[in-house]
Amino acid sequence: QVQLVESGGGLVQPGGSLRLTCRVSGDSLARYAIAWFRQAPGKEREEVACIGTGGNYPNIADSVKGRFAISRDNARNTAYLQMNSLKPEDTAVYHCATARLPGYSGSYYHKSDFDSWGQGTQVTVSS
Repeated sequence: QVQLVESGGGLVQPGGSLRLTCRVSGDSLARYAIAWFRQAPGKEREEVACIGTGGNYPNIADSVKGRFAISRDNARNTAYLQMNSLKPEDTAVYHCATARLPGYSGSYYHKSDFDSWGQGTQVTVSS
């Protein structure tokens, strides 16, 4: 199993931007799909974005499409979530997670496929 550590969260005003970073250790990120999830108080954890090992055609949730972008840098064993035009409803704890399905390089996974998770970073959007 890999270990994941998120950073980059904080307090931002509506309309602002943040970039979250997920650093992976224990194995090569190139072998895994990686996704960002978020969980707001009293709500279920939801997938925000996922990028497969192929690095193409990431899967972005409709709620953040056009505002958020996921990317990966296998050489640095790091993934990113660029969040623009933030809204108060984006407030949540954001987690990164990895999944591995040998032979599949796409970006569509079931939540149960993700077996390594970071501790999360808090994002608060408020004026």
